[in-house]
Formats: sequence, structure tokens, C-alpha cells
Amino acid sequence: MDDSTYSRLVAELYERIMDATDAVDPDVIEGDVMGGRLDLTAASGGKCILTTQPGPRQIWVAGGGEGLHFSYDEGTGTWVDDKDPTREITAWVTSVVRSICGEELSI
Repeated sequence: MDDSTYSRLVAELYERIMDATDAVDPDVIEGDVMGGRLDLTAASGGKCILTTQPGPRQIWVAGGGEGLHFSYDEGTGTWVDDKDPTREITAWVTSVVRSICGEELSI
């Protein structure tokens, strides 16, 4: 994957996550993108943080007491966990958000 494809895929994912977050009361959870980082912060103080890793063409996600590395799977068109390819990034982010604020994102 080249740099422009990686950047486009990350931007598309971040936009989908931000759109889903915008549909939730901002007093419950807010999203903020700065550079290659997307922070989801719950009113409780809980966080889910996504960061780009251009070198290995990954997105690293921290939240719920875990840190995972996701790579893009061209066959399925999804970002999957390097250690558990059955774990997809939007499902995992949704579960972390549910655990930190009780809301269900529709990503």
C-alpha cells in the first residue's frame, strides 16, 4: 500500500468514527482529531485513542486497558488486529466506547 492510499483509508475511517460520535450527546462522549490522532473522551474520563503509524501502515488503538495494532486487510476491506484477525477495528472501538460511556456507536 502506498502513502496516499494509507492516508485516504485512515481519513475515511476517522470520518466514519467522528460521524458516529457526533450522533451521540456531546455531554456523554466527544471526538477530536488532531494530526494522525483521534481521541474519544467520555464524560467519565474514559478514553479510546487511535493513532496513525505510517511506517508499518497501521492504526494503533488504546482503550479499555488494552493497546492493539490494526492493519488494513485488502481482501475484506477492513482494519484487523495483527494478533487476532477476527477482531475488526470498528467493532473494537464500539465495544470500548460502550464500556467507557454506555453508548453504542454506529460506525
